[in-house]
Amino acid sequence: MKLGVLLSRVPYPLEKGDKLRAFHQIKELSKNHEIYLCAINTNQLHPKAIEKLTPYCKEIKIIKLSKWSILLNLIYSLLFSGLPLQIAYFYNRRAKSKVWKFFNQNKIEHLYCQLIRISEYVKSYPAPKTLDYMDALSRGMERRIEKAPFYLKPFVKIEGKRLKKYEHFIFSEFDNKTIISEQDRELIIHADNNKIEIIPNGVDLDFFKKPKSDKSIDILFTGNMSYPPNVLTAEFICKEILPLIHTKNKEIKVVIAGANPSARVQRLASDSVEITGWVDDIRSYYSKAKVFLAPMQIGTGLQNKLLEAMAMKVPCITSELANNALGATNAENILIGKNAEEFAQLCLQLLSNRENANEIADRGYAFVSQNYNWESCTKKLEKLFFKSKEN
Repeated sequence: MKLGVLLSRVPYPLEKGDKLRAFHQIKELSKNHEIYLCAINTNQLHPKAIEKLTPYCKEIKIIKLSKWSILLNLIYSLLFSGLPLQIAYFYNRRAKSKVWKFFNQNKIEHLYCQLIRISEYVKSYPAPKTLDYMDALSRGMERRIEKAPFYLKPFVKIEGKRLKKYEHFIFSEFDNKTIISEQDRELIIHADNNKIEIIPNGVDLDFFKKPKSDKSIDILFTGNMSYPPNVLTAEFICKEILPLIHTKNKEIKVVIAGANPSARVQRLASDSVEITGWVDDIRSYYSKAKVFLAPMQIGTGLQNKLLEAMAMKVPCITSELANNALGATNAENILIGKNAEEFAQLCLQLLSNRENANEIADRGYAFVSQNYNWESCTKKLEKLFFKSKEN
């Protein structure tokens, strides 16, 4: 099948969840289909991006949006169109004509569109289409309201309402809809939301293998450190959890590893907290970690960081919010805390009891290897494409 794929970002490097999901789905789908990739680009293209994607794509089209274009679209959205800012940010009329021309020239048989933020380009495109909501963006925005500065709260509220309305509107424009978890599916407000297929992420078990390494990192947290849910979680770890840990053991340290640390994250650096910024190979940090801590307080979707840590047999501690999508079992293959006191206690428990830590780690690995691999997850997606073709 000639499969068109439309993305809001070039899926390399893999420092963001949507890019990771797109890259591995493209890789798996390319085994049986010709992939025609069209990606909107708002940042500088990574020098190795095309090289990394070419083995899996028949043709690649990158459409660059200028900063001026983005600014004008955002202003127009705020004052006139009523589109969510996340859609306005990535949308451009001239770019739309290029998108349609690319897919028309290659005579695609099915169009796969990732995230509603890019769906405005192809909502009326005359071909069978699948939309990957990925997660409920509206709910993620609503959860930011409480933590947002007072001067941003009105804008965050408006954006949340617009996203919820758009998630409902765009539903009927696509033949198939997918999402990352049952939790997120329930957050899409539509009478037929049960028709959204759950397509979870996977983890590359061949890539994320546990090497022999000295365990020199007490507590590790990873992710894109400009992403608001990760910023808030990093602050929660360093300002609320770590001080409680230090009442029992002042020697314990935290490493916050990930790209693009915001100013707020950088200010967390201290004798007890290392902020790494971009790392060439995140596996080197997982392999050294005694405990992986991801006490997510806001955000939606499946946390790839947990899949990666569990794949590398690092014992994981997380929140109920994050585990709702993951579906692990508390005290069996993961540990779940509810507040700073519980998270601190669980960290101390694993750090002081290596036998217990190893048991959690081994069972965590078994859990992700059985439930989260890219090949089986993508086959579910592939079936939807063939279903549309038959209809």
